[in-house]
Amino acid sequence: MNKIALILSLIALVFVSSIGYGQKNNKTDKKATMEKVYYVQITTDFGTMKVKLYNETPLHRDNFVKLVSEGFYDSLLFHRVIKGFMIQGGDPQSKNAPAGQMLGGGDVGYRIPAEINDSLYHKKGVLAAARDNNPEKASSGCQFYIVQGKPMIENELQMMERRSGKPMSETKRNDYKTIGGSAWLDGEYTVYGEVVEGLDVIDKIAAVPCGPNDRPATDLRMKMVLVDK
Repeated sequence: MNKIALILSLIALVFVSSIGYGQKNNKTDKKATMEKVYYVQITTDFGTMKVKLYNETPLHRDNFVKLVSEGFYDSLLFHRVIKGFMIQGGDPQSKNAPAGQMLGGGDVGYRIPAEINDSLYHKKGVLAAARDNNPEKASSGCQFYIVQGKPMIENELQMMERRSGKPMSETKRNDYKTIGGSAWLDGEYTVYGEVVEGLDVIDKIAAVPCGPNDRPATDLRMKMVLVDK
């Protein structure tokens, strides 16, 4: 009789433990589902882009939200533009820079630890952090680029796979073949958002005439605000 009672007690304990575990997982799933998603509107002379920030890269997300909220990016330039590759901005020295001045060296005095994620890649329209050649691949605290890129062929993608030593998902492969991107940057820079409205604005900016150091011949300024979905 005592043996039966002991067995029943153990079964009850396991059952209760399972309920507790399930409740904990449900709370975790609920938290992930309810996590706020941030959107940033970038206004330019060529139109407006809306960028969704990724929650998978919280350090970069929170830093970008902070800077946008403070008006840091307002009136800064897209100071480096390379057609078929990307458009870059966020250098604080660009705000009052005279024509012809070389830009790209300005910062906010800190770096952000790399948050490189294999599931976030350099397809057209992604927002990514610029950086110098530091070995940790830590990001600039303020400078960013938005990928234009171009469609890639299968041979190019296979070369990327051999270089990285990792197979490419079908979704990634399809994106690079159709909308295009800059696959060779994967694993080297942190991607932390993507343009969800206004992809054509990237193409318009990327097509402008540029002078030395890929700086547009005519200043291209930006203004950023946080917006709802």
